[in-house]
Amino acid sequence: MIFKVLYQKDVHEVPVRENTQAMYIEADSEQDVRQALKGKVLNIEFIQPLEGAHLEYEQASEHFVITEVDDIE
Repeated sequence: MIFKVLYQKDVHEVPVRENTQAMYIEADSEQDVRQALKGKVLNIEFIQPLEGAHLEYEQASEHFVITEVDDIE
């Protein structure tokens, strides 16, 4: 399953909507996504499973790229 992770890079500041970024991760569950991102310096706002029409919509975006967890700083 593909998950959309909405996050902020600065964990020391209050989240500001305009600074929210998104990444797409393939995993079996939300718990697996959280475990994979554990230890990364990210302020996770929301993790959303994508399927059906919503997944198709996201895939149509030029920004849709599956992120490898090892590539996250």
